[in-house]
Amino acid sequence: MGAVWLTPVFVSPMEDNGYDVADYYTINPLYGSNEDMDALIEAAGQRGIRIVMDLVYNHTSDQHEWFRESMQSRDNAYSDWYIWRDAKPDGSAPTNWRSIFGGSAWTWCESRQQYYLHTFAPSQPDLNWENPEVRQALYDIANYWVDKGVGGFRMDAIPYIKKPPVFKDGTPDGVDGMSDVHAMTVNTPGILDFLHEFRQQVQDGTDIFTVGEANGVGPDDLPDWVGSNGVFDMIFSFDHLVDGDNWRVEKQWKLTDVKQALTAAEAVTAEAGWYPVFFENHDKPRSIDSYFPEDADPVLAGRAMGTVLLTLRGTPFIYEGEELGYTNVAWPSIDDYNDLNSRSQYNSALSEGYTEAEALSFVHRHSRDNARTPMQWNAEANAGFTTGTPWLPVHDDYTSENAQAEAADPASVLAWYHRLADFRQANEVLCDGDYREVAASSEQVYAFTRENGDDKLLIAVNFSGSEAPVDLTGSGIASFEDVEVLLSSYDDIEATAGTPEALRPYEAIVARIR
Repeated sequence: MGAVWLTPVFVSPMEDNGYDVADYYTINPLYGSNEDMDALIEAAGQRGIRIVMDLVYNHTSDQHEWFRESMQSRDNAYSDWYIWRDAKPDGSAPTNWRSIFGGSAWTWCESRQQYYLHTFAPSQPDLNWENPEVRQALYDIANYWVDKGVGGFRMDAIPYIKKPPVFKDGTPDGVDGMSDVHAMTVNTPGILDFLHEFRQQVQDGTDIFTVGEANGVGPDDLPDWVGSNGVFDMIFSFDHLVDGDNWRVEKQWKLTDVKQALTAAEAVTAEAGWYPVFFENHDKPRSIDSYFPEDADPVLAGRAMGTVLLTLRGTPFIYEGEELGYTNVAWPSIDDYNDLNSRSQYNSALSEGYTEAEALSFVHRHSRDNARTPMQWNAEANAGFTTGTPWLPVHDDYTSENAQAEAADPASVLAWYHRLADFRQANEVLCDGDYREVAASSEQVYAFTRENGDDKLLIAVNFSGSEAPVDLTGSGIASFEDVEVLLSSYDDIEATAGTPEALRPYEAIVARIR
C-alpha cells in the first residue's frame, strides 16, 4: 500500500499556493471538481494507493466566509473565531511579534478597530482554537473527507494552533526590533489537549493515518506526539534539515549534527510510533544543494540522498522531482518568483541595507520556489507539464532532467530510485528491521545497519568530495570479509565487492552482512 500526499487542493485565492484556504469543502477549479476528487480517490484505491490531503488548520484565507464575518463586528456569530486584540495605548500592534514571512504578525482591521494575529501572511489570519465551535467546525471538515474515502491527513503548521494565555512582547532578535512569533507561540502547553480531541473526533475507529508538520517539536517531545499515547501516527520534525530559518546567514552545519538528529528520531520511534523519512518538501530548497558542495556531481549526490531516504527505518516521503535529482533554480530577477515569503524576505533584506544582488542571493538559496517549479515530464515546451502558461518558469535543465529521459537512462537518478525501491520491497529488513548508527563521529560518511534476526544490511554514504574510509566502529561487524556489497551508486559493484573499506566521492553502498 502506498500513498500520494496532495498539498492543499481547496478553493483558495492562492496567495500562498493554496495554504490560504477559502473553502475546505470545495476543490479549487484550478485542479478540477469535487467529482474529480472522488474519481481520483477511487482510481487510486483500485491501485493500492491512498490519497492523503493537506489540512491547513492554524489559519484560513482572509477571503474565507468565517473571517469576512468575524471582521465585521465584535459581537456577531463569528467574532471570536479568530485572534483579535486591541492596540497598545500608542496605537501600535499588541505585541512586537514578527511573522514567519517577515513584518509584524499583527494587521489592523478598520471595521473592528482591532488587530488580528497572523503567524504567516496578513492574508492568513490565525484561527482561535480556544473556541470550541471553531474546533468542531474543523473536525467536521476532516470527517467530511474521511467519509469521501481519503487515506489520511498531513496537518500543516500544527504546533502553532495553541497560543499562550497572555500575549506579551518578546526580546527583540533583529534590526527590526521584533521578536520571532515562532519562539513565542510554538508548542505551547495545552496543545496536546486539542490534538487528542482531534484524534478522538476524527481518527479513532478509522483506518486513516495522520502526519503532523511539527517544526519546533524535538526528539524529546516525540513520545507525546506519536505512538499509542500520542496524537499522530507520524510527525515531520526538522532537526536534520540544514537550511536555516535565518535567510541572511548561511547555516553552518556538520554531518555529525545531521546524523545525531536522525539517530535520535530513530531511537525515540523504535518502540512507539513511526518515523517519516524526508529531506525535501514544498517549503524547502532542494536537498542536493543543501547537503552537497556546489561542485558535487548532481547525479551521484541525488543517488546518495535517495539511498539514505529509502534505507532508513520509517516511511520514505519522496517529494516531486526529488526522484529525478532536481536542483535549485537561480532566476535573475525577483519578478520570476511568486512565493510571497521570498518576496517578503527580499524586500526586508533591501530595507535592512542589503544590495539587490545580495537580497536575490538569499532568495536563490532559500526560496520555496526552488521546490515548486512545474514537474518536468519531457523535453517539450514547458517540460510537457502544460500547453498553457505555468505559475512558475520550468527549470533550465528540463530538456535533460525529465521523467521521460531518465526513465530511458539506466544511469539516471530515477533509475537508482527504482532499483532501491525494488530492493526495499524485496528485503523486509528495510521495512521493519532495527536501526543502529555506525561510526557516529565521521564527518564524511553516514553509515548504519538494519537488522532483523539473521537478515542484516550495512548502508554507507559518502557525503564528501574525496575518498572516505568506512569505519565499522559500533557496527558489530568483525571485518570487511563479512560484508558483501549488493548495490553501489557508481554502478560497478565489482570494483568494491567484498572490499568496501573506502567509498569514492559521493558514493553510496548497500551491503549484506554475512
